[in-house]
Amino acid sequence: MAWEYRKLLILLHPQYFGPRLIDVVKKKLFTEVEGSCTGEYGFVVAVTTIDHIGNGVIDQGQGSVHFPVKYKAIVFRPFKGEVVDAIVREVNKVGIFCEVGPLTCFISRHSIPADMVFNPVLLGSNYSPIHCALLQTWTATRTRTKGL
Repeated sequence: MAWEYRKLLILLHPQYFGPRLIDVVKKKLFTEVEGSCTGEYGFVVAVTTIDHIGNGVIDQGQGSVHFPVKYKAIVFRPFKGEVVDAIVREVNKVGIFCEVGPLTCFISRHSIPADMVFNPVLLGSNYSPIHCALLQTWTATRTRTKGL
């Protein structure tokens, strides 16, 4: 997780002009930005603060207005080689599907330690080592990203 300062142009139709214009701009910022994903910034988890809402610029063709907004957000952008905590969602003979926040990742059976073997019968599908805990659905695990 990281903090990012960002700038965005919010486009508003004239029907939203009125005494609650600033509230409408804030609401539109939250709905457009939170939960979105870009290659440059990653997943935007939440907008924390709105630093500045600038004066709007009228679009000559339609009458809509573009408001420049500066805001601060919490973003999630994993890097190659980063160690992340994950929750196992599915286990099958080719590997494990995990969730790391909003990101779904796959761990191939070739990346799982050799002492862990796939066991489709015992307690549902799982990877079980000879002398350790099971790796099954809803299990928390820690993994290193190899590629994105």
